[in-house]
Formats: sequence, C-alpha cells, structure tokens
Amino acid sequence: MTDVDLMLLFLVQIIVILGACKVVGWFGSKFLGQTQVVMEMVTGVILGPSCFGAFFPKLQAWVFPAAAIAKVGGVPVKHPSMTVLYVVAQLGLVLYMFTVGLEFNVALISKRAKGVISVSMAGIVLPFTLGAILAVGLINGGYHDLFAANVSVSEAALYMGAAMCITAFPMLARILVERGIAQTTMGTLALGAGAADDVTAWALLAIVLASYKHEAKFAIFAIVGGTLFAILNFTVGKKLMRVLSKGVEEGQPLSQGTFLTTMLFLFCGAYITDAIGVYAVFGAFMVGAAMPRGKLIKQLRDRIEPLTVSCLLPFFFVYSGLNTKFGLLNTPALWFICLLACAAAMIGKFGGCTLAAKAAGESWRSASAIGTLMNARGLMELIILNIGRQQHVISDTLFTILVIMAIVTTLMASPLFKAILGADPGKTVRELEGIPDPALAVGA
Repeated sequence: MTDVDLMLLFLVQIIVILGACKVVGWFGSKFLGQTQVVMEMVTGVILGPSCFGAFFPKLQAWVFPAAAIAKVGGVPVKHPSMTVLYVVAQLGLVLYMFTVGLEFNVALISKRAKGVISVSMAGIVLPFTLGAILAVGLINGGYHDLFAANVSVSEAALYMGAAMCITAFPMLARILVERGIAQTTMGTLALGAGAADDVTAWALLAIVLASYKHEAKFAIFAIVGGTLFAILNFTVGKKLMRVLSKGVEEGQPLSQGTFLTTMLFLFCGAYITDAIGVYAVFGAFMVGAAMPRGKLIKQLRDRIEPLTVSCLLPFFFVYSGLNTKFGLLNTPALWFICLLACAAAMIGKFGGCTLAAKAAGESWRSASAIGTLMNARGLMELIILNIGRQQHVISDTLFTILVIMAIVTTLMASPLFKAILGADPGKTVRELEGIPDPALAVGA
C-alpha cells in the first residue's frame, strides 16, 4: 500500500468514525438518555466485527482492515492503517485527559481527602475481593480453561480482582464535564476516587504480569515509578509550570512558545507513565492537574478542547471497539457465569462506593450518584482485558464475559445518574452543595 492509498483510506475512516459517532450519539441522547461519550463506546462495538463485520464483512474489512496481511519472521503484521488509527486514538486520549486535569481542583480534593480515600478504598477492596472469589470459584468449579493453562490460582484471583476494580476514569471525567459538575465537591470526590482506583488496578495488573512473566521489575517500575513521577510532578514540575504561566497571568496572550513548552511537559509526562507501565492517560492527567490555576488553563483549554473532544477522542473509543468480539457464550453455564460477573461488579463497586461516600458526609442522593459513576468501567476495562488476552492470561471466552460486564455497567451509568440527580444534574448538585451558578461558569 502506497502512502497516498493509506492517506485516502484514513480519510474514509475519519468520515465513517465521526459520522457514526454523530448518528449513534444523537440516537442515544434522544431515545436512550445516554451521553455522547457512552454512545461513542457503543459506536466502537457497532463498527467492529460483531456488528458491522457480521452484516457487511467485506465492507468492514475494507474500511478497517485489521486482519494480518503478511508475516515477517512468522509474526503476523497488521495493516498499517490500524497503526495510524491507534496513534490518533492515543493522541486524542492523552490530550483530553490533560484538559480534564486542567479542570481538576486539587485544592478542593485536599479538603475532601478523607472522602476520596474512603470511597477509593471501598471501590478497590470490595470489588477486588468479589472478583478474586469468583476467579477461585471458577477454577475450583472446573472452569480453569477460562484462564490460560499456566496461570496459577493466585494470578487468576489477582487479575479478576484488578478487572473488577477498574473505573471508566476518562468516561467518568467526561460525564462530569458534560454535566457541568467536574469542579463541585461531588465531582472532585468522584474524579479523585476514580483516578486512585484505576492507578491501583494498573498496579495490580503489573503484579499479575510480573508474576506470570517471573519479572519483579515490571511491578516495581509501575508502582515505584508512578509514585516518584507523581511526587516530582506536583513539586518540581508545578514550580516550573508556575514560571511558565507568569506572562499569561499578567495579562499577556498565550504565546506560541508557552503553548509549545506546555505540550512538551504534557507529552513527556504521558511518555514517562506509559514507559513505566502505568498508562499514558495518568501522566497526561497529572500534568494537567499540576498546572497553576488561573488564566493559563482557560486559554489552554480553549485551544485544545474543541478539536480533541469533537475529532480525536472518538478514535480512542472506536479503536478499542474494533478489537472486541461477541458470540462465544454458547452454553447456559457460561451465561450464568456472565450474570455472576455482572452482579459481583455492581455489588462491589456501586454498593461499596455508595456506602463509603455516605460515610464521608455525602447525602444519600450524592453518594448514590458517586457509586453509579464509579460502577461504570468503560474502555479502561476493555484496555485491561485486551492486555490480559494479549498476554495469554485469560481465554477469549472469559474476555467476552468481562467485556459484556463492562458494557452493562457502563450503559446503566448515565440513566441511573440522571434518575438520581434529575434532568439537570449540574443544577441539582449545585443546590445540594449550595454553590451559585456563576461559580461553575466555563473558565471561572
């Protein structure tokens, strides 16, 4: 394939992805009460092999030629267009999570540290325990083939626990931003707890892979490296960024040089966290959260957010959806296991986080809303599942079961969130917290 052919195919993919996201997003918003971000996840599944590929296999294979086209040294090589899609998807996610970090109120979370810790711990301990119990039960019940043959019981328990702990952090963040409550106490509590849960889940995954590969350094790099990066980012990095923002805070417009330097900070952070095994999204988020509050973040958001949200971020959801498949659950027993997985996920995450948020001082209404958001797993779950499948920790059948669990818990989040907080969640939260509308205006 020539460079010109690759470019033409990529333009076709852009048209298909953005067009499908627009149509499915409109349908979901009008008839299902779903947010755009949730429907973008559904769009990815629709454009994948289980829907688009099932009804129009030749057309789907032409638009998204994901199958191996050659072998180099016996190793299948994917079509180059999928590599391009992957890069664009990751770029969109990194830029978006940076803008979420810009919205993140670190000062507010320090006042709610007790609540964040309690909700985060509840969102880890209970679902992890239920996931581990389920994994042990499956192996002891004769379903060891749901895991790879050389996976131990402890490794299976750790992996299932980590998979249950995941929160759809990017999705949670976007829902809060779309509803205008990212900067409220409730929103910050949910963001902080979601971020902590996902970092913990990735650390657990690192331990599983280290044990599976017999490489302790894999886990050490992820846990110790991530902690050191966070400390340096919020100390040395924050001071450097404060110097960077000085001119803008004095009334000068955001210069090209300042913008370029900020992007350099962003992508260095994303690279470091990805290289140590935590994931690029957290580096981008932490760099954004460390930026000094004031005029700089407003100007950065105005430059980055429109293109990122409208054109780049959908590629992340669609690319992930292209790698998911359904149809392997062909016995009642497997469907029962699927129901058990969904029940364990919902009881562990929704139940645990709701009770913890209530104990931290939230009203039952706010606590239930936080539990609902924390229960959504989204494509962060799909990422950890794909890693498990690629590393031969789980079988395709268990992968399918957990994908269904991720979709169910994600699709139920928006309707429940709206049912709990009403048609205008932002207004309800402001009333509950006694915050006047001007305090939450964009750029405030």
